Amino acid sequence: MNADADAEAPAPGTDAEGAADAGVEAPPSADPARNRRLVRLTFGIAIGVVLLDQITKWLAVRYLEGQDPIELLGGLVTLTFLRNPGAAFSFGTGFTFVFTAIALGVSIFIVRKSRELGSVGWAIALGGLLGGAVGNLIDRIFRAPGLFQGHVVDFITFPNFAVFNLADSAIVCSSILMVLLALRGIELNGTRK
Repeated sequence: MNADADAEAPAPGTDAEGAADAGVEAPPSADPARNRRLVRLTFGIAIGVVLLDQITKWLAVRYLEGQDPIELLGGLVTLTFLRNPGAAFSFGTGFTFVFTAIALGVSIFIVRKSRELGSVGWAIALGGLLGGAVGNLIDRIFRAPGLFQGHVVDFITFPNFAVFNLADSAIVCSSILMVLLALRGIELNGTRK
């Protein structure tokens, strides 16, 4: 037996390679470089969603407010202007401050959980959710009628559907992706159930 080879081999369970030798699966989030890339992906997506959301809301305020609805694609999509004081489907219109607190809490939760990321799918989902929450949070904090009571700008609708915005779309798409990841048994850290 070679004494040098034994001296160089890591003790079982001391690192990702040793964990594999011991029969223990090391989560992908155990790789700091991979985790940093996934955190950057998460925040990159979130920033992209916030920018697109705020730009489109600025355009909606500038060009749609006070105007007749604009039908696109033969009426499949309609651009119309609405200031929404509530949540989805204008639910809870008197509780704007509650939705502001919820969005702030969700944002803080995502920032904290991003340290555990080991899955590209979860990074995308959390980035979209964070971007959507922050996009609508900006409206609730800074738009009329007042600080932390602002109404969210909505401007897209389909036939027989609620009026929404890009932040809402990001939240819904991210939620669907989270359900699919959970159904496939993919954990936040990249391991499978």
